[in-house]
Amino acid sequence: MEQYVIKGGSPLVGEVEIGGAKNAALAILAAATMTDETVLIENVPDVRDTNVMIQAMESIGVIVERIDRHTVKINASNIRIQTIDDESIKKIRASYYLIGALLGKYNEAEVALPGGCNIGSRPIDLHIKGFRALGAKVEISHGIIIAKAEKLHSGHIYLDKVSVGATINVMMAAVLAEGRTIIENAAKEPHVVDVANFLNRMGASVRGAGTDVIRIKGVPKLHGTDYAIIPDQIEAGTFMFAAAITKGDVTVKNVIPKHLESISSKLLEIGCEIEESDEAVRVVASKRLGHTHVNTLPYPGFPTDMQPQITVALGLSKGTSIVTESLFENRFRYVDELTRMGANIKVEGSVAIIDGVDKYTGASISAPDLRAGAALVLAGLAAEGYTTVEDIKYIERGYEDFDEKLRGLGAMIEKVNTEKEIQRFKLKVV
Repeated sequence: MEQYVIKGGSPLVGEVEIGGAKNAALAILAAATMTDETVLIENVPDVRDTNVMIQAMESIGVIVERIDRHTVKINASNIRIQTIDDESIKKIRASYYLIGALLGKYNEAEVALPGGCNIGSRPIDLHIKGFRALGAKVEISHGIIIAKAEKLHSGHIYLDKVSVGATINVMMAAVLAEGRTIIENAAKEPHVVDVANFLNRMGASVRGAGTDVIRIKGVPKLHGTDYAIIPDQIEAGTFMFAAAITKGDVTVKNVIPKHLESISSKLLEIGCEIEESDEAVRVVASKRLGHTHVNTLPYPGFPTDMQPQITVALGLSKGTSIVTESLFENRFRYVDELTRMGANIKVEGSVAIIDGVDKYTGASISAPDLRAGAALVLAGLAAEGYTTVEDIKYIERGYEDFDEKLRGLGAMIEKVNTEKEIQRFKLKVV
């Protein structure tokens, strides 16, 4: 089984290039099926989730041509069926975007219930509520979501809770529905805006993305386009915290600094230096960091996907910090692993109380999910001695060449398969 082996204790220094946003890419790939014309998408991250999405699209007849590692050409004019029950699609959360896309285009869709990381209950009731408001009948049978409509029509939808997935899914279905649709209490995340921009480039009429009210005027059909996906806010934030955790000096390039403001703000608050330019952010951590309180919130608040990374940083900071997880109830599962490395963290429900320690020590640990897995790697990079991280398949769902990019910053990390390879690594880095 593949794992990372890490020798910690070295500050990360240098520059790292950030890839396309995974969460935007998954929705945009699905949205590309909504036209019969050819769509060219650039800056697609080469990660497990996007590759599974492409496989699922190909399974129903979508022609996907890889121009290069990060560019795909998509033609969905020959979709044979609107049923996706591919075993691999159940493993990613964003499979539900194919419901909105296919429902919008064909007035029917059948997609296996989504999976993804086990970070707590993530019901799709808001998606169903939105589809029903557009005139679809929706039911769940034998693990498959079945949505059908004679004809989609406009609707006025108030989302009871801010949901990125429901906002994007309903928006996709609504662009081909007759009339004017309003989505209230919409999510404002950068990838919601990116999907809206993509749909507009295909001829849709979506206004207000990035605010809490999105207005959509239905159009008869969409056309082909060329589009480049925005940089990944969470990958960028992870490398920013890599600098903080290892007392390093890292410049993350190919980013939109505005998307990173909540992350930069917390790093400044705990004692990092931040330098911003047009498409880069530099993070310098020259001294031991201080404590703070963090509450995860929908954008523009502090991202839930950055919660494990800041917890790892605060575990090494002076004083007592409190991290409150407001969005998912099962997102502190990694704390047991971090405690094995010497962290002093007590979890009470949705709150983690963190008493900073002087150092972490290497241990054998497992990645429980995507973001926590990446955060545990960062803990290993700061720890004294050797750390092995198992179940790295979770990390590879959302980070492209993670170990390679870290090595480019001076990290001693390698992907290994056997005990012999671990020993070889230890001999090499002594």
